[in-house]
Amino acid sequence: MSERIRVVVAKPGLDGHDRGAKVVARALRDAGMEVIYTGLHQTPEQIVETVIQEDADCVGLSILSGAHMTLFRRLTALLAEREATDVVVFGGGIIPDADLPELHRLGVAKVFTPGATMQEIVDWVRTNVGAGVQ
Repeated sequence: MSERIRVVVAKPGLDGHDRGAKVVARALRDAGMEVIYTGLHQTPEQIVETVIQEDADCVGLSILSGAHMTLFRRLTALLAEREATDVVVFGGGIIPDADLPELHRLGVAKVFTPGATMQEIVDWVRTNVGAGVQ
């Protein structure tokens, strides 16, 4: 029996709007993944600690505050410091298309912008996370 995909869903920074993160977490859970939701107002350090402690396959950040460049940059740097570069990083929220190439360069595998469906997110995680993990 193969392991289920373990996903950390996190809401970094001061943004207090977490409905989208909760909806995504529920969709991933309902699709059979193991989901750990960190709650509001997490620092990149707290998120990475959760990823390491939970042995997560991926981490998804929900960012609506406009601080996506800073938060993703710090998160990917901390994952590298902790030698957790196999953890797939993705995110969603209000993120301008112009920032997507730089986020990809930083190691963010996918960004879901408004209009993405839950099925699209579930399918992407299944396809792109944890080779061999179901």
